Amino acid sequence: MAQDANSAKSDIGLYGLAVMGQNFALNIADHGFSISVCNRSYEKTETTVQRAKDEKVKGNLRGFKELKDFVDSLQKPRSIIILVKAGKPVTAVINSLIPLLENDDLIIDGGNEWYVNTEMRARAVSGIEYKDDEMNTSGIVNKNGTKINYMGMGISGGEEGARFGPSLMPGGPPDCYARVEKILQACAARAKDGTVCVTYIGQGGAGNYVKMVHNGIEYGDMQLIAEAYDLLKLAGGLTNEELAKVFEDWNKSELDSFLIEITAQIFKKKDDRGNDNNLHLVDKVLDQTGQKGTGKWTVKEAAEQGIAAPTISAALNTRYLSSLKSERIEASKLFSGPNNNNANDDLRNNKDELNRFINDVKAALYASKIMSYTQGMNLIRKVGDDNNWNLNLGKIASIWKGGCIIRAQFLDRITAAYDKNPKLVSLLFDDNFGKEVKDREASWRRVVGRAVTQGIAVPAMSGSLAYYDTYRRERLPANLTQSQRDFFGAHTYQRTDDVCGKDFVHSEWSKL
Repeated sequence: MAQDANSAKSDIGLYGLAVMGQNFALNIADHGFSISVCNRSYEKTETTVQRAKDEKVKGNLRGFKELKDFVDSLQKPRSIIILVKAGKPVTAVINSLIPLLENDDLIIDGGNEWYVNTEMRARAVSGIEYKDDEMNTSGIVNKNGTKINYMGMGISGGEEGARFGPSLMPGGPPDCYARVEKILQACAARAKDGTVCVTYIGQGGAGNYVKMVHNGIEYGDMQLIAEAYDLLKLAGGLTNEELAKVFEDWNKSELDSFLIEITAQIFKKKDDRGNDNNLHLVDKVLDQTGQKGTGKWTVKEAAEQGIAAPTISAALNTRYLSSLKSERIEASKLFSGPNNNNANDDLRNNKDELNRFINDVKAALYASKIMSYTQGMNLIRKVGDDNNWNLNLGKIASIWKGGCIIRAQFLDRITAAYDKNPKLVSLLFDDNFGKEVKDREASWRRVVGRAVTQGIAVPAMSGSLAYYDTYRRERLPANLTQSQRDFFGAHTYQRTDDVCGKDFVHSEWSKL
């Protein structure tokens, strides 16, 4: 039975009241909009309604137990955000909603969903009849042929962002975005420069795609920071207190970002569950990193599209390796690696050398970060062009400046680079980024060299450097690889001269 069933219709609805759903619903209400909420478990609906009262949200938030009452409570044409786990749960919710919806109603999936699924669902809910040689593989059943609209919207910022201002990446029909634009603009984060962190991304699954790559870049950022931490701790011998100070200082520089900021805070946190609260909590956290899949999607998609993404791939692979805890324990007993005592003592006992090393790590982190974002933006550009999404890469970078996990001062320069040249094929061709990489190159090489010599794994930093060194070379040893392919598989090759023009030719390599 609906609460306040006879009151005015709500501006928007939200189904799915786990952490993100609850907080985003409260965010919408707190900006003065009326919102109806519903959840499979009515207990969470009641919790959300109570939170709205406790937090004194400005708008009207109403909870409903029955899905029909929830749908009936909304203004027509209806707009419903769903925030449930990607995959089958989304399909199940959509199939429950379809019989209750009418032509021109709108469903917005705010979860982390594979963009192809979003595009299949959009077609299925729209009532388009499939041809005899086509199959509806979406799992969506629309027997009535109701013409329902569908959008995919990436939401970044975690629990706090959802409540007080996330970065929003909506994609789908532009007229549908216009319908909910006022609400999304009000609820999105504001960057320090006042930028509202939401924009219409593009048609189809563009919003989900951009959010996916955002998460892939996030993987790279987090791995690079972890490697910087490992270097400063193992080679530099920094204590947690000293690490906190270093990251605080870095956050006042070009590395100013949410992830650097929280890293400094993490090193300050004392153990809140053990017997000794003088110990730092970070040292009690098991060294196994979890994941929800979007990083894997990004790496797979980069491979599918032929876009090199070694930094993001290294971050994903390191998470996989971290999960092999028991194997790593056994391996540590068998393989000791290099003896670093003398090298580390020399570094730790010389203040000037230690400060130089810290500055080198900072430079290596920043240069590697440029490579990671370059790879991510290249992937977005490629797929956007292939799908005619007409993406504005500068605008996309700008909405990441607030609310989301990768928010950083650095994004101002990415925005400026694409605003100056919307067809920029790589951030490395931007004059400012090119100079920043050159200025840090020597430090970058020193850090990676020391890490390799001392047996400290830096897969993302070294992968980033390898990406740079490969990209900057006019000629690569790929000529030998292609020769091998032609030798054993007659895969053909092109010549560097004009003997055969641009034709692909095959040679009998074994006939000397």
